[in-house]
Amino acid sequence: MIENQGNGEIAGTVPEHGIQYLEIVTPEAEALRDFYSQSYGWVFSEATPEFGNAFFTTQSNGSLWGIRVPLRESEEPIIRIYLRVSDIEKSVRRAEDLGATIALEPTEIPGRGEFAIYLLGGIEHGIWQIP
Repeated sequence: MIENQGNGEIAGTVPEHGIQYLEIVTPEAEALRDFYSQSYGWVFSEATPEFGNAFFTTQSNGSLWGIRVPLRESEEPIIRIYLRVSDIEKSVRRAEDLGATIALEPTEIPGRGEFAIYLLGGIEHGIWQIP
């Protein structure tokens, strides 16, 4: 079982190509947060603006798990995984060279690193470089 550290404190280091952030987008974010809290004892942050007002929790390996509502009317519910990379620019260009469509170029979250999203195989993929 993964130990929850709560409140966004990083307790470990996610290895290269490991899951840095698992993002769940749902119109029922509070209900899902409550479900995970009651089922697994996870402690979530308050809504965090730099994460799109997601409630997030940190696992013992440093992986963040966030739950938020859609940011725009056209955003569909989704579970999106962001893999940790050491060089986001190189990873974005490599994904593009291999046929991916870049949906969001590298974007910085102050103090948390940079993330990007690409589309491949009908799926949204995320990558994240931590500082």
